[in-house]
Amino acid sequence: MKKNILMIGGSKGIGLAIAKQLSQEHTLYIASRDLGDLDELRVHHIPFDVTKDDLAPTLLPDELHGFVYLPGSISLKPFKMLDTDTFYKDMELNFFGLVKVIKNIIHKMAEGASMVFFSSVAVKIGMPFHTSVAASKGAIEGFAKSLAAEYAPKIRVNVIAPSLTDTPLASRLLSNDKKRELMANRHPLKKIGSPLDMANIAVFLLSDENAWMSGQVIGVDGGLSTLNVT
Repeated sequence: MKKNILMIGGSKGIGLAIAKQLSQEHTLYIASRDLGDLDELRVHHIPFDVTKDDLAPTLLPDELHGFVYLPGSISLKPFKMLDTDTFYKDMELNFFGLVKVIKNIIHKMAEGASMVFFSSVAVKIGMPFHTSVAASKGAIEGFAKSLAAEYAPKIRVNVIAPSLTDTPLASRLLSNDKKRELMANRHPLKKIGSPLDMANIAVFLLSDENAWMSGQVIGVDGGLSTLNVT
């Protein structure tokens, strides 16, 4: 079945990897600040800044079968160096932006539709310097479970919780070979996640093959959240 799928973000990184897979079989509506590399794909691009704009439902088809929310931030600093504005900004981008978009599209979600959000491994395991990002991503996980319960069985809602992934957002943390080696060795599988690793699970969650999974937080994190191999 050819589906209408809305992605918030998708011009680079994980979103672009998802778009490359989905655009082969489905109709994609991608709302992002810039076109990025999407001009190479057959998608409907909607200029959109989730922190400033409201997404007009009239720009979308009458029925949506899938939804992916990708915007995120990495504000890694000691708590004493984070001002409250950073917490507000992270919540606005990661959580309140998600809520505002869903408010505008929930009536368009078809029977059997699937929603996919992104959290972080830092919600499950405490990490220093992650207070702001973990707080906002933790809000996503709680929201997703409640939303999944409220809209079952019509809509499935699941969350992907990655560890560090090799995307433009993480470039500062992976800026040289030494940093890449250190980050890889933190994970039991001794590697850094790729956008394709995340895209593969997102595409599965959106597919009809995932007809019996909802309200789940799925760790795609090289074993970091569950394995101790030291």
